[in-house]
Amino acid sequence: MTEPVFSTLYELVGGEETVTRLVAAFYPRVYQHPELAPLFGVEMEEIMRKQRMFLTQFLGGPLLYSEEFGPPAMRMRHLPFPITPQRAEAWLACMKEAMDEIGLDGLARDLFYGRLTQVAKIMVNTAG
Repeated sequence: MTEPVFSTLYELVGGEETVTRLVAAFYPRVYQHPELAPLFGVEMEEIMRKQRMFLTQFLGGPLLYSEEFGPPAMRMRHLPFPITPQRAEAWLACMKEAMDEIGLDGLARDLFYGRLTQVAKIMVNTAG
């Protein structure tokens, strides 16, 4: 028996279903986190929709985010928000907990979380 072959990380993590579940597990944590909550507005549903679109594209799935909003340019889009190293770590901790909650593990999790760690570092725009 041969192992399935995945052409993208999006497929490896489980595609749309996994991304949707992850975002649903992630944002309640963000909105409850004392370091992160001040950065987010009241429109959690819209933020979650954009995150689903971005993560889909980020993982190699359909280019949903770019089709609606243009190139992601996430660092530029987040410059108005003070993102400290502590906030980046808090964001990653919330993501790790969300991955735990939905049972995302193994190689898919390792690769995905590794990429998110790189993004979190790039997003830091203030020392604190």
